[in-house]
Amino acid sequence: MSIVIGVDTSNYTTSFAALDAKSGELVMEKKLLPVKPGELGLRQSDAVFHHVAQLGELAGRVLDALPKDARIEAVGVSAWPRRVEGSYMPCFLVGQLAADLLCGALRVPKYEFSHQEGHVAAALYSAGKVEWLSAPFYAFHVSGGTTELLSCTPDEKHLLSVERVGGTLDLNAGQAVDRVGGMLGLSFPAGPQLERLAFECEETIPTKPVLKGLDCCLSGLQNQCEKLLEQGRTPAYTAKFCLQMISDTLAGMTRRLLKTRQTRPILYAGGVMSNAMIRKRLEGEFGGVFAEPRFSADNAAGTALLAALSQARTKEESLPWMRTDF
Repeated sequence: MSIVIGVDTSNYTTSFAALDAKSGELVMEKKLLPVKPGELGLRQSDAVFHHVAQLGELAGRVLDALPKDARIEAVGVSAWPRRVEGSYMPCFLVGQLAADLLCGALRVPKYEFSHQEGHVAAALYSAGKVEWLSAPFYAFHVSGGTTELLSCTPDEKHLLSVERVGGTLDLNAGQAVDRVGGMLGLSFPAGPQLERLAFECEETIPTKPVLKGLDCCLSGLQNQCEKLLEQGRTPAYTAKFCLQMISDTLAGMTRRLLKTRQTRPILYAGGVMSNAMIRKRLEGEFGGVFAEPRFSADNAAGTALLAALSQARTKEESLPWMRTDF
C-alpha cells in the first residue's frame, strides 16, 4: 500500500491525513484548537502550543489505522496561508516541523502547499471532482480568515495556480459569523450553532449586499445585527439575517462573475461553505459544487491529495482511481 501523508496546522484546527495513492481512500483525524469561553480566537503563540500538544496524538491514530504493509512515499504540508509574498502564520511551522521529521526519518520527498490550495483540493476530493485540477475553474474560499473569489488553473510547477479576482474588502464572512455568534452568546466557532438558530426563523428576510465589482464589503453586517437586537428582533431572526446576507453577497458575486468572465465550473470551499442554508441557495441557482462539511472546514486531506498528485507527476505515473492524468 502506497501512502501519502498530509499535515495541516491552521489557526484553528490540527489535522493529519493518510491517502492511499492506489485506491484514493483517505484516513484523517482533526481537532479544533481550544478557545476559552467568550473569546473569538487565539493568539498565534497559543495556537502553536496547542498544535504541538495535539498533533502527535492525531498522527498516532492515523498511522495506527494503516495496514502493516503500508509504505509512506511522500508528505504534503500546508506551509503558508496563501501562496503570495508575505503570507505567513507561525502556527504552520508546527506542521512543517512534523513534515520535515517524517521526511528525514523515512527519506521521502516533502511537498509544500498553501492552506488555501489545500482547501480547494479537499473540496474537489470530497465532491468527486479532482479532475477539475486539469483545467481552469473558479473557486470561492470562504472561511474565518479568507473570503476570496479565485481563478484556478493548472500549474506545471505547483500543480495548482490560484489568482484572487475578487473577495472581501474588509471583514471575512467567517469573522462576521463568529462576531454575531458572540453577540448571541454562542461559543466559538459559532457557525454550526448559528445555523441551527437561523433555521428556527421562518420569516423571509430581505438584505442589501454591498458589492463593488467582484468585491464585497461585510463590515456593516455586524452593526446591522447589533441594531436588529436593539430593535427587539429575536436571536433566530438575527442569526438568519447574518447568514442570509452572506448568502446573498456570494450569490451577487457569482452572478457578476458569470456575466463578466469566461464561464467555468464553480467550487465553493472553506468552513463557511458547510452551512446548509448557503449551500442550498448557491447549488440551486448556480449549480455550484460543495464539499462535505468535514472537508469544507480546515483539514489535511487537500495537502495529502496534492502531494499524491505531485509525487505521481514526478514519477511519471498515474493514479489508478483518477479520471485523468496530471
